[in-house]
Amino acid sequence: MLYRAGGTVVLCTASVEAKVPPFLEGKGKGWLTAEYQMHPRANPPRRESRDGRGKAPSGRTQEIQRLVGRALRAAVLLERLGEMTIAIDCDVLEADGGTRTASVTGGFVALALAVAKLHQRGSLSGPVLREPVAATSVGLLKDDSIALDLVYVEDSAAEVDLNVVATTAGAIIEVQGTAEGAPAPRARIDAMLDLALKGVTELTRLQGATLAAAGVKLDDLLVKG
Repeated sequence: MLYRAGGTVVLCTASVEAKVPPFLEGKGKGWLTAEYQMHPRANPPRRESRDGRGKAPSGRTQEIQRLVGRALRAAVLLERLGEMTIAIDCDVLEADGGTRTASVTGGFVALALAVAKLHQRGSLSGPVLREPVAATSVGLLKDDSIALDLVYVEDSAAEVDLNVVATTAGAIIEVQGTAEGAPAPRARIDAMLDLALKGVTELTRLQGATLAAAGVKLDDLLVKG
């Protein structure tokens, strides 16, 4: 699926293999992994070499794909998946900030589409998804205002920025944050988290609407109770 947030565009796909990593073989449990890649022209001012073609993935690339993998594994009951691996690929086609959060949010939609197909094929005995997962960024700007879903210009000038991964119910999966200068008061961080969680709620609503438009009822994929 193609995910767009402002000037950021990420192509997210899900592939399924009927095998698991060696450490899970024979345990009846599934796995989910993720890969993240920037297109060489995702940043218009300059062309960057593609990771994996003549060079090892950068530290940033590895960090982001691990984040996406952790976030989306939190959405799946792996013990109900059986011995199969779902690989989420996130290819950034255009970048204007928030590529990692876009990859998580779009990646969940790709995951849900893959799970729906597995149900249609009879490869799953029941629902395997816990609840929708999405991510967004939030920043404390120089005028002490708080902005949601930062573009690059806002992100680069923010006093504090957070990346927040959470569920539709507001349960937090991961928070990445940095104060670029002076330490931030706890109250401002709490306010940033509150705004981020409102953003995640809206994103999960849009995920459900997108899946419905593709003929997938998200509620049918979710484990009840």
